[in-house]
This record gives sequence, structure tokens and C-alpha cells, in this order.
Amino acid sequence: MAPTKEEERKLKDYKDDSPVKLGPAEKFLKAVLDIPFAFKRVDAMLYMANFESEVEYLKKSFQTLENACEELRTSRMFLKLLEAVLKTGNRMNVGTNRGDAHAFKLDTLLKLVDVKGADGKTTLLHFVVQEIIRTEGARLSDADQTQSSTVNEDARCRKLGLQVVSSLSSELTNVKKAAAMDSEVLNSDVLKLSRGIENISDVLRLNEKMASDESLEKFSESMNKFMKMAEEEIIRIQAHESVALSLVKEITEYFHGNSTKEEAHPFRIFMVVRDFLTVLERVCKEVGMINERTVVSSAHKFPVPVNPMMQPVFPVPVNPMMSQAFAGFQGRPRYGSGSDYETASP
Repeated sequence: MAPTKEEERKLKDYKDDSPVKLGPAEKFLKAVLDIPFAFKRVDAMLYMANFESEVEYLKKSFQTLENACEELRTSRMFLKLLEAVLKTGNRMNVGTNRGDAHAFKLDTLLKLVDVKGADGKTTLLHFVVQEIIRTEGARLSDADQTQSSTVNEDARCRKLGLQVVSSLSSELTNVKKAAAMDSEVLNSDVLKLSRGIENISDVLRLNEKMASDESLEKFSESMNKFMKMAEEEIIRIQAHESVALSLVKEITEYFHGNSTKEEAHPFRIFMVVRDFLTVLERVCKEVGMINERTVVSSAHKFPVPVNPMMQPVFPVPVNPMMSQAFAGFQGRPRYGSGSDYETASP
């Protein structure tokens, strides 16, 4: 709420014997204007007061980005899910030039719910989730896959597998946090810290011209001590920023290859995964309800398959929508070992 230059001039020219009396606010401002470069000093002190919280915010933000990159690279379930999607896409596009892909853009994950089976309800993501929970459930329960299992045992396995898939969202908490960040805002905040130091230097230079004032000497002493600490902290923050952005670039290249040059938003990879996790949570709930109904139907001797999603809901060998969704395949190593998910050909 600093006064404008014109307001400053009028206040300084004001005479006590003027017929126009000043209000409390104007009287206060007139008194403040008698203090040498008062508002520049206030700005410097505000910067000093907010410095620690700003630094802490930036540290947490860059650490979140680093953690998000680590989560994407090391999440076993996320990589298994990518592997299952890749295999399913290749199965559906067998016999075409898109049927032997080695990788795909993560954007494809958001299109899985658009590819629907003959029943008009079951999506490709439902199918993929059912396959993963079947294999994950068997792995956790140590069930022998070479022997036929009972309905109850199969239901227990699928329930265990569903818990694993559903927990993916909680595994990627930092990815979801990173998706809400803006790289330009973070960079701007770092620049503001640097410019704030420059402003304090300007104030201290003005101080040197009035060193005879004892209060100004104390101000300079306090600010010089703070500046030394702040400059060192800013160097560390800038280094942290560089490391975090480098890791984001690496993880984007890891999943998207050379297409990283096309990314307008440096953190877009986190946004895609966050949106996919939202869809995955909904599909997992729907799959859970489908499996519960299957168990109930089986208990009443209804001829329902053990795994309802293994019905031929995708009867067409080559799915044009899937071909379009997987149009971004690139010749990069596929994710995972390729040994756990042998999805049945639709």
C-alpha cells in the first residue's frame, strides 16, 4: 500500500498550517516518508521474513519431482500394467504393421476405455485389469496354475490381485502431486528469490551514502548477514532445480523417446499418469463388482465362466480403434520382462 510518486510529493509539500487537515492514514504516511527510502527497506524486510518459507516450498516441490520420477521408474505394478497393455495391443493388431510394437506413448493409456467390446460396456482396460489381477492373485496365493482351481479359490486370488492393482494410485502419490505443478511458476519463484537479493543490494548501496545514521548502520549489518546466508541458499536451490528438471527430462525420454521435443508442458507425463490413475480406480471398482456378481452366480450354479472378462467381448482380430490408439508405437525396448502376462488372444 505504498503511496505513488505523486502522493509522496503532495504529502511532502503539505504544511501543518494548511486549512486542509490530514487523516490518520495520511499522517502516518507523511511520518514514514521522513525515513530514508522507507518502502525499499520494508520490501527488503518482507523478503527476509518470507525467505525461509519460500525456500522450504521450493525444496519440497523439487523433491516431489524427484520422487515422482523414481516412482514411475521403479513401480513394478505400473511397468507390469504397461507390459500387459502392450501385449494386448499386439494381439489385437496381429497381422498388421502395428502388431509387433515394442513400446507406445503413455497417452495411449487414456484411450483404453474408448475401446469397447461387443457388449458395449466392457472396455479394453477392463480386460487388461482382469488379466493382471488373475496373474497377480495367483502369484500372491502361490496357487498352482497347472491345476484347475475351485470357484472360491479363484475368487480369493482375484480379490488379492485386485487389491494389488488398486494400490497403484497410492504408490504413485508424488506423481499425482507433480501433475499439479507448473514448471514456469517454479522457475519464476526461483528467479524472484534471485532478484530479491539484487534489490537488497540496491538498498544497501543507498545505505552507504547515509552511514552516519545509526539506525541505517544496524539495518546494513543485519541485511549483510542475511544476504550471505541467502546467496548460499539460492545457489543450492538453483542446483536442486537443475537436478529435478534433468530427472523429469530423463523419465520423459524413458517413456516417450525422441517425442520429448514435442512436449509443450515439461510435466505432462505426470498429468497423463494422474488422469489414467483416476480412470483405473473407477475400472477397478467396476471389475470388483463384476467379480462379486460372478461368485454369487456361480454359487447358484449359473453357467458363468470363472473369469467373465475372458469371454469373447473383443471378437474382431484387428480392432481399428485400437490400431488408432496404438499409432504412436516406437521401436524402443518394451517394459517388463514379458514373462508374467500371457493374455489370451481376443
